[in-house]
Amino acid sequence: MQVIRIQFKPVGKKYYFSPNNIDLKDGDKVVVETVRGIEMGTVIGDVMEIDEKELVSELKPILRKASKKDIEDYNIAKEKEKGVKEKTKFYAINNGLEMKILGCEYTLDLGKLIIYFEAEGRVDFRQLVKDLAEEFKVRIELRQVGPRDGAKFIGGLGPCGLKICCVTHIDDFDNVTIKMAKNQNLSLNPQKISGTCGKLLCCIKYEDDVYKEARENLPDIGDTVKTKDGIGKVIGLDILKGMIQVKFPDEKFVTINKNEVIESRAHKQNNDDEKLRSLE
Repeated sequence: MQVIRIQFKPVGKKYYFSPNNIDLKDGDKVVVETVRGIEMGTVIGDVMEIDEKELVSELKPILRKASKKDIEDYNIAKEKEKGVKEKTKFYAINNGLEMKILGCEYTLDLGKLIIYFEAEGRVDFRQLVKDLAEEFKVRIELRQVGPRDGAKFIGGLGPCGLKICCVTHIDDFDNVTIKMAKNQNLSLNPQKISGTCGKLLCCIKYEDDVYKEARENLPDIGDTVKTKDGIGKVIGLDILKGMIQVKFPDEKFVTINKNEVIESRAHKQNNDDEKLRSLE
């Protein structure tokens, strides 16, 4: 099956569409119909063959290459979006709604205004929709997003001092787990391993495969190990170098290579995993 990938935002998710026998190349602007309405997107890459099983939804065709008028309409839509966010905030406060207004976008035909927000729970925004429809004279759709998508709208700096990854290059969120943090021997302090979104740092995922391989045959901190010098307790690890720091009953410390461990016995730790799992 022939498909081509379309992206609607500079660092947004890429979606499959049918090229519909249109001659397309990387970077072309095209007009498509999505669940949100008529939109303009950018072609990413070339036409490719995929298995039909890879599709998670109905494959829609590209309607046409974007014309000069389509691009003009797109710019008009972007201009109309200015001020929508502040006006929505005003009406949300007026209705006593606890929600964070993140952004908005018009469809290409200006038939619908989609407003994105974040909230801790469900929000009854029926009156807000009425107020906004009366204000902007267009069909309104309010869409609640999760904390990761919320951070992508707002932006910010990560603990590394650089712009957060979801703003610069992450177009789709991978699953990040506490197990990955443990594999890297990171501090399980939520404040140190969570991002601006309050969830686990996406960068923990980047090196997970390397650490998985490096951790093979390595004991965990707290495990009991048998070495040529006797039986001791693991108190430190250098995962990438494969080195283990062992403390013996006589308070003696040694650092050994993982190949020097004769036998290892796991130590059952009482971790507060349930609290940490809420970060995932």
